[in-house]
Amino acid sequence: MTQPAAARYSGPAIALHWLLALAIIGTFCLGVYMTSLPMSPARLKYYNWHKWAGVTILALSALRLLWRLWRRPPPLPEQVLRSMPGWQRIAHHATHHGMYLLFFAVPLVGWAYSSAAGFPIVWFGVLQLPDFVSPDRALAQAIKPWHGALAYALATLVVLHVAAVIKHQLIDRDGLLARMLPGRA
Repeated sequence: MTQPAAARYSGPAIALHWLLALAIIGTFCLGVYMTSLPMSPARLKYYNWHKWAGVTILALSALRLLWRLWRRPPPLPEQVLRSMPGWQRIAHHATHHGMYLLFFAVPLVGWAYSSAAGFPIVWFGVLQLPDFVSPDRALAQAIKPWHGALAYALATLVVLHVAAVIKHQLIDRDGLLARMLPGRA
């Protein structure tokens, strides 16, 4: 007996999901790599790219949140909800809420750090963004570890999210992944 197809996310929601996923993973990897480099022109270039990506992630996150508020995501299929233990439902909601919170917190804290350190953000070398906070070295040193810690927290939630997707795809075989894949069902 085949299960009925689960309601899919809308095209814009799917596009924003995958674009944001690639941007977050790429920016995280760049952040880890660039901080291990010695001071050099390449390191400074990567820091600018990292900041540009962070501002882009912030904009995409705002767009994604607005889309989600305007166009509610499809509910989990009833058969999935029935078979999911309570702790998994709690973990599902906590992970999604945590990721959305960190989509904003990580780039905003990075922007605050950059501003406090006295390094302006010039998005793609064209648009200078206002300082998020006034330059203040002591504040910069206080903020710096938070940006990294929040980025690692987001990375942890992304890993949990991917692990849940793999579980649903390979163990439960409930077809949830198809709801977020590009293309037609």
